[in-house]
Amino acid sequence: MPVLRLLRAASLVAALSSVTALTALTPGAVHAQPASTLVVGLSGDITSLDPHFHNVTPNANVAEHMFETLIAKDEKMRLKPGLATSWKAVSDTVWEVKLRPGVHFHDGSEFTSADVVYSLARPATIKNSPSPYTIYTRGFKEVTALDKQTVRITTNGPYPLVPNDLSTIYMVSKKAVEKAGADDFNNGRAMIGTGPYKFVSFTRGDRLELTRFDGYWGKRPQWQHVTLRILTADAPRVAALLAGDVQVIENVPSTDIKKLSADPAVSVFKMPVFRMMYLHMDSNRDVSPFVTDKAGKPLPKNPLKDARVREAISLAISRQAIVDRVMEGTAEPTGQLVNSALFGHVPGLKAPVADPAAAKKLLAQAGYPDGFAITLHATNNRYANDDRVAQVIASMLSRVGIATKVETMPSATFFTRANKLDFSFLQAGWGADTGEASSSLKALLATYDPARGWGASNRGRYSNPALDAKLAEALQTIDDAKRERLLQEATEIGMRDFGVIPLYFNINVWATRKGYTMVPRLDERTYAFDVTH
Repeated sequence: MPVLRLLRAASLVAALSSVTALTALTPGAVHAQPASTLVVGLSGDITSLDPHFHNVTPNANVAEHMFETLIAKDEKMRLKPGLATSWKAVSDTVWEVKLRPGVHFHDGSEFTSADVVYSLARPATIKNSPSPYTIYTRGFKEVTALDKQTVRITTNGPYPLVPNDLSTIYMVSKKAVEKAGADDFNNGRAMIGTGPYKFVSFTRGDRLELTRFDGYWGKRPQWQHVTLRILTADAPRVAALLAGDVQVIENVPSTDIKKLSADPAVSVFKMPVFRMMYLHMDSNRDVSPFVTDKAGKPLPKNPLKDARVREAISLAISRQAIVDRVMEGTAEPTGQLVNSALFGHVPGLKAPVADPAAAKKLLAQAGYPDGFAITLHATNNRYANDDRVAQVIASMLSRVGIATKVETMPSATFFTRANKLDFSFLQAGWGADTGEASSSLKALLATYDPARGWGASNRGRYSNPALDAKLAEALQTIDDAKRERLLQEATEIGMRDFGVIPLYFNINVWATRKGYTMVPRLDERTYAFDVTH
């Protein structure tokens, strides 16, 4: 089992104390909730309740209230038993997993190995996923049930990351899901999990209502009823907290941190998280749809295929200025895929320092002394300050001769279009859900190969055989130290080639009403069952 670094708990988690309501807000204006009810304000929209459809954090976050994985992760992303009590490699290519006895689904049926076999096979059957979960299942050659509580997994060659991958795939009820239609998750008919909460209702773009599952095998959560409200706009999310309409919010906007930190009716929690914000470029097509000369005429040759142009883009961007002026300190500049808390981080690989003169020189060397024009596509409701960051990047690029327009859109539209390769240049985020660098390498930089589950989110279609070879060797290397070196070497190849341009890691900020306590997590999750009063 891969050894994940012990995370620096003392430096990662800071629960900042209470702080001052707006002067216009009086105690009588706060809306009290019943003692058994919790309302949480989420910042990300839910594109689907099907836990295998779209590998994106807002969907996974809500899924984990109702569905569980065989192997769980604690708040520092360390693996721990979930629906499996134990797992072991019986050879380089065979793993056995023992299931927790006495677990039942929300409909009262027993959770067995048949559900595991079905759940691990199902991601490969999902059509038109914007970011498929097959990135975590393609390494499995065969999954068989040895008995009702034992599963055997045979892999395609030695594969030490089986436990990490099992921590990402949600277990569903074969009986409830096998014949389910496309809408049966969103309408609730297929929402049969083993988690601490049961589905009640879902109003797209508004809220998800849950009720406590009293037959849950694990720790009983405090709240009988939970409402997960979708509040993608920053101002309404903060206003809902101050009014007492919600008791917890995630992704506190950087502009409101000081105000909330001075409010005695509010508590603030911080955690440096694993999400990397990055730029992806169309480095594959000879002609790219949103690259033109400065008069708007399509260029006959795609400049983004040239690594010198990609490096120029990187050097034109001041990551520190974005962190200081846009993110207001709630981010850390980076020049690689995972932060120092995670397996595969490359010590000494720093964030590039902005150098506009060097960027202009590289553009001239690549044959673009006068630059060119491009459109940067980004979300406007998915990541903290995503639209503002895109505008600042556009301004920085324009100064070195790359005239950059920005087009932002809701995340559901963005990911659908990005998956169709509609864009030339995009801004997005990625979190290494397995707790190590192979997740980012496989998803973002590996050559697109659906049969292997590689390149699932490689929306620039970057490809480098040297990187692929290092990654493939790493994924078959049992020795942790050697595997980490290979992941580091693969990362260095991708960074030298500017296959993606990392920008910064987020520092996530949550806020609660005074008296409520929550567990900030490295993986950004906001769990109602981790909130107490």
